[in-house]
Amino acid sequence: MLKQHRELSMSIHRTIENNDEAGIRPSKTYQSFVAAAGGHRELNFIEKDVRNYITREVRNVSEQEDAKEFGKYFLRMKEKNPNFFFELELEEDQSIKLAFWADARSRAAFEYFGDVISFDTTYNTNRYNLVCGSFVGVNHHGQSTLLGCSLMKNEEIESFKWLFQCWLRCMGGNTPKGFLTDQCASMKRALESCMPTTVHRWCIWHIMKKIPSKLNRYKGHADIEQQMSHVVWNSHSKDSFDRNWNDFLLNFGLADNKWLSDLYEDRHIWVPIYLDHHFWAGMRSTQRSESMHSFFNKYITRNSSLIQFVKQYDNCLGSREQAERESDAVDFHTVIPCATKSSIEAQFQDAYTHAKFREVQAQFRGKANCITRLKNSALGYSVYEVREQVSSSIFNKFASKEILCRHALSVLSFEQVSQVSPRYILERWSKKVKRRHTHIKSSHDEPLMEPRSKRFDQLVFRSQNICEFASESEELTAILHRAYDNVMAEKEALKAKRKGTSSLSHEDANLESVNELQSPPRI
Repeated sequence: MLKQHRELSMSIHRTIENNDEAGIRPSKTYQSFVAAAGGHRELNFIEKDVRNYITREVRNVSEQEDAKEFGKYFLRMKEKNPNFFFELELEEDQSIKLAFWADARSRAAFEYFGDVISFDTTYNTNRYNLVCGSFVGVNHHGQSTLLGCSLMKNEEIESFKWLFQCWLRCMGGNTPKGFLTDQCASMKRALESCMPTTVHRWCIWHIMKKIPSKLNRYKGHADIEQQMSHVVWNSHSKDSFDRNWNDFLLNFGLADNKWLSDLYEDRHIWVPIYLDHHFWAGMRSTQRSESMHSFFNKYITRNSSLIQFVKQYDNCLGSREQAERESDAVDFHTVIPCATKSSIEAQFQDAYTHAKFREVQAQFRGKANCITRLKNSALGYSVYEVREQVSSSIFNKFASKEILCRHALSVLSFEQVSQVSPRYILERWSKKVKRRHTHIKSSHDEPLMEPRSKRFDQLVFRSQNICEFASESEELTAILHRAYDNVMAEKEALKAKRKGTSSLSHEDANLESVNELQSPPRI
């Protein structure tokens, strides 16, 4: 337990470094050492030593060096793949004001998944209190995919304008069809300026979550919340929403409430009936962006450096890439059986990813509750009435998710249609499209190891393979032990030979030998 008797071996150092890179907490790392050794008493160090090593050696980045390392990271990524994109806006003193970056894979993925974007900001990221913003899309499996990251000193209109223009340049000037944000006036103004043709939507979850705090001073606020929710979700036309909203205000005496008046003025950017004729890839909230931020927040604290942040962003990119690869593999090798004998269902089974086909199957199941009748038929079109026996289910338009709803399927069944037009089977959700971005690795920085660490890792890798082979029998294990004994004897002989002084001349000096030079003892 005495400090002079406690030490961390090279093997322990490398495990700590790798675990920190992977976002594993120091306490978990220490517990893994305890488990491997067979108890605390078998270790010649304590948990505090692990934490001290991380603080002093792994994360020891000064604020001056941090920005330089941040810039060097971008240059390394650009060197690895020229399609890596980054831009920095600096203050007069050369400190970072705004930063944006997107790796080559994200830029290629935008081609397929850049139609609808969720953008959200969070503060809890770094020691400089910079605002982190992430651009998130939806892939063909309905999974979140990262399409760029930013750090900003403030949330002013000009900052968002710089960021959105930078992001559009990165993505070849192509604007998305839809853009989801939280209820931020600065973002709204910046979007109107930078992407005038893009449909902007506020996160409805954020708005509905505010109801209790905004209206709790009114009598019967629980009934108010329930009625407002009913009006927002169950109005099936713009006119019916306007009527229902006015009735709601009159019934509860809320006509003078400014918050509700402002919401009504902006109804076209948050109420579903005003927006669901546009494509949203199934998104109505910014929770996808927030889930990305919760990933960062597991491993990043307010004391984290910029270089730690980009490393965790790399890890997040890698986890998203792996999730997509695994889903692609499952779709390629397995089939979800059809729930009905419908040839239309079989069409979607053949074309769609498993995740999207399950959504189609949910609509087929809902079709069982639908009763269809032909109301009238005129030249060129027919009008049907579909009555649903289950009244509590939420209605989705085809345009919003681009998946045929149970009411449309009920009409097709009523008319005995056996195949739907290809226009209703979208490439967006197809498992058969060869997408360019799947051949590009997400960006990941290689650890800048000193030569000794590199040599150590190479030796450990080879040793593990030899040990795995030798452990198959007692004879092979004995051979390996004899080889180890010979190596140890040679090592001791070399140490004895090296005792004393040594020299380094220009003829035999190289980068590796210079890296091993040590400072004279401090006086």
